[in-house]
Amino acid sequence: MDEITPETMQLIAIGIAAICLTAVVYIIASPYLSGQMQAEKRLHGVTENKSNRSHRRVKDEEVSNRRKQVSETLKELEDKQKQSEKVSLRLRLQRAGLDITPNVFWGASAVCGAVVSLLVFVFMSSNPLIIGAGVFVGTIGIPRWVVKKLTSRRQNKFINEFANAIDVIVRGVKTGLPLNECLGIIARESPSPVKEEFQDLVEQTRVGIPLADCFDRMMQRTPLAEVKFFAIVIGIQSQAGGNLSEALGNLSAVLRDRKRLHARVKAVSAEAKASAGVLGALPFCVMLMVYFATPDYISLLFTTKKGNFMLLGAAIWMSFGVLTMKKMINFKF
Repeated sequence: MDEITPETMQLIAIGIAAICLTAVVYIIASPYLSGQMQAEKRLHGVTENKSNRSHRRVKDEEVSNRRKQVSETLKELEDKQKQSEKVSLRLRLQRAGLDITPNVFWGASAVCGAVVSLLVFVFMSSNPLIIGAGVFVGTIGIPRWVVKKLTSRRQNKFINEFANAIDVIVRGVKTGLPLNECLGIIARESPSPVKEEFQDLVEQTRVGIPLADCFDRMMQRTPLAEVKFFAIVIGIQSQAGGNLSEALGNLSAVLRDRKRLHARVKAVSAEAKASAGVLGALPFCVMLMVYFATPDYISLLFTTKKGNFMLLGAAIWMSFGVLTMKKMINFKF
């Protein structure tokens, strides 16, 4: 084994000293290096948080602006509805889908009143009070009830087809058609009464009436929440822009959900409505059966004053009962 020379010992000592010096330098400089790295990390985190905050702030501002526009549009619609709360007879006839003038309606009401009063005089009593009640019912009650029923039936048909009409607009906008052309397709192809309403809408836009005013008139003819939603979506899209097909697609889904909910409520309340109908019709059925069995027995209600007062009291209490049952079985949603 060779002996270690002084030169080798000197090299080993220099190597050990270099290693120790490197370790000392690393120990002294490591806090500064780690601090600088942490500072860079903090700086990067701060800048990233600032960018995220700015992006979030921009998104929140867009959402708040859109909500503000929706609230303003709703307020404008409510103000317009408050201004036009008084509904004219011509507008009621338009809502019912009757293409007649108010003079024709009043003439038909007078004829109906005369027929009802004649039937009361022939089959019930010659009492002037009862005949006057028959004239009132025939002139005011029955015609307005018929108009109300026709209006309700027309609005139900409109709701059943309105979601399909919105789907036509969605598909047309996705294929690149303008909104007016999509409205024209609905006016040509949709079933009644959606067809008539959109025909009036298209004809008004062709003569230069703004689309917002056209929708206002449409809401007057069909005062439904679904039409109001549709007008709000179109109004906001025309003012703020956005994806019209997506907004109308969401609206169509909402309308279909409302329709399903309405059908479910109708199914759940069917038993209560049937019971209320039986209870409301039972007194009249009993009166008719007694009249055909022993007419002299029940004719006292129509020929004497006491009987007339009893009939009046019974009618009042029956009205209270029918209105109470109607309030209990009708659901607003």
